[in-house]
Parts: sequence; structure tokens; C-alpha cells
Amino acid sequence: MAKMTYIGHGSLRFVADEGKTVYVDPYWEGDYSLPADLILVTHQHHDHNQVDKVTQQAGCRIITEADALAGGTHNSFDLGWIQIDSVLANNKNHDPKLCVGYILAFDGLKIYCAGDTSTTADMKKMRGIDYALLPIDGIYNMDAAEATQCAHTIDAKRSIPIHTDPTGYSEDKVAQFTPKSRLVIRHSETIDL
Repeated sequence: MAKMTYIGHGSLRFVADEGKTVYVDPYWEGDYSLPADLILVTHQHHDHNQVDKVTQQAGCRIITEADALAGGTHNSFDLGWIQIDSVLANNKNHDPKLCVGYILAFDGLKIYCAGDTSTTADMKKMRGIDYALLPIDGIYNMDAAEATQCAHTIDAKRSIPIHTDPTGYSEDKVAQFTPKSRLVIRHSETIDL
């Protein structure tokens, strides 16, 4: 069964059924020892792009926002075992020409990793999302109330608050994130997908 670990902040790890490992936005202190087959970076702010923290398999693929936005469009990547679609991410702190979110499709799942963003037009187009990982800090991203509205728009089966506070994990902000689809995962926790 596929698994997801919320390493912390915006940093995530996914392990597919066949054992392939994906890290998204490595930064937060945690376990990066499981060798990566794929690393995704949503943008180049220091708290999302610490690729050197990650143990990498030979031939590990690294996809950054520069790859995702090459040619001035949101690109997709088919690696055989996983499909990655880049989508719009932006707000007053994040230029849409320098930031993306990703939708991952593997093992029959669709997972939206929003990166750093507020509400985007792409959220209205999303269909069949199983897990939406939404930032809620209200400082560099939307706050919990706006993220709740985004969760309603996306209508994922499960909506998970991440990037809850720049300095750690905010139980107060997580409590303010209230969609019916809410699933709370704390730093270093792993769930079956």
C-alpha cells in the first residue's frame, strides 16, 4: 500500500506500492534516508528546495519549477510509474512565473501538493483528487479560512493542512481549518494512502 509521510512544514515523502520514493519540497528536519527516485521542488525559497538533504538513488529525477514552467506553460511529466502535472501557485509572496503546485498520479491515487499559494483558478478545474495538501500559515500563504474554502472548491476525499507556521506546527491554525474532508497529520507522521 502507498504511504505518505508529512516530514514537516511543506516537506513530504510518498512511497508508491512498488517501493518508488518521491520527496516534495525537502527542507524540514526529518528522515530523508529512504533513497529518492524523484524529488519535486515547487519553488526556490530556502524552505522548499533543500535537495541535498535527500538520499538519492542512482538516476534520481529532480523536477523543479524551472522544468515545470519551461516554455512558459505548466508542463506534465510521465515517468511510467507516476504522472506529474504542474499547476498554478501564486500569491503576494510567490510569483506565478517562479512557483508551481503538483498533482501526482500513481497507484490509482491523485494527490495535489499545493506548494506555497493562495486560491488559484486551477483549483476550480481539479477533479478526482484523493488528497489535497494545502498550506494554511496565513503569513506566506492563505490562512486556514481561505484554505478551507479551497478545500471545498477542490472537493478532495481528504484535505490535509500543511505549512501551518514558519517556525513549527500550529495546532491553533490547524483547528481553524475546518472542511468536512479534513485529515490532520502532524510532523513525522506516516499514513497509508
